[in-house]
Amino acid sequence: MPSRPPSHATGYAAAWSIVFVWSFWLIVSRLANGSGLTVYDLAAMRYGLASIIAVPLCLYYKPWRGLRIGQIAVVSFILGPVYILTVFSGFKFAPAAHGGIFMNGVLPLFSILFSIVALRALPGIRQITGALLILVSAIVLAWDASVASGQDAWIGDLMFVVGAMFFSCYVILSERWQLGAMQIIFCGTIINAVIYLPIWALWLPSGIADAPLGPLLLQAIYQGFVPNLIGLLFIAHASRTIGNGNTSSILAAVPGGGALLGALILGEELSVTSILALVILTIGLLISVRRRTPVVA
Repeated sequence: MPSRPPSHATGYAAAWSIVFVWSFWLIVSRLANGSGLTVYDLAAMRYGLASIIAVPLCLYYKPWRGLRIGQIAVVSFILGPVYILTVFSGFKFAPAAHGGIFMNGVLPLFSILFSIVALRALPGIRQITGALLILVSAIVLAWDASVASGQDAWIGDLMFVVGAMFFSCYVILSERWQLGAMQIIFCGTIINAVIYLPIWALWLPSGIADAPLGPLLLQAIYQGFVPNLIGLLFIAHASRTIGNGNTSSILAAVPGGGALLGALILGEELSVTSILALVILTIGLLISVRRRTPVVA
């Protein structure tokens, strides 16, 4: 049997690397709770540190060309502090596994709803079936978590769902407007850095001065560079070499990857009910995969 061309091998490697990048981001974000850093510090790292690399690239490629002011404003807002602070706050209440379940997992539900409302595009039987499986599994997971933990995990789950709503809007608009990688970086990173960093420096609480060096470096490196920049490059390569459908199918493993890493690294436990629901969720994701370009979280 002939082996795959090298480009396909690197494409599959890139796609599975994204699964690890996003799954591990869930763990790193949950670990931030014990680092002494505030959610405002994490957002500052996400926008500020990424801009160190993004600014020279954008000055070279000039991605603002071809973008209207309204498009820049909308994309920047959707990927801005409201979105990311809501998500980071969710990790204060809910386990890391729930981040993958209620952000990555429910994305197809909102994508279908927004497509119906904004684009008047009716889903097919396949998308409806997948969405129903996702909805049922998400409800079971939320109920099981509230019964098992007796804590306020539902608050974090709700914040993750709000984050998924923001991200679904971004997915649809980026597809409709045919946004390139550098345009996304320009709007999502540089514009938000210009707006957010002065507000953070002058008025928002920060724990950077008192945070231990190890956790500080972990959060700075990962939040600042890995998902926004490295993840985006991996996605671009995977989509180009193995196709959007194959890449999207592999990314369906993110909720399961987040749950597995949460159990191995953080000691988070999943009941038998939650494991079964997670399997159903993954099946629903695979069924509902559309052939479009996936994007970074």
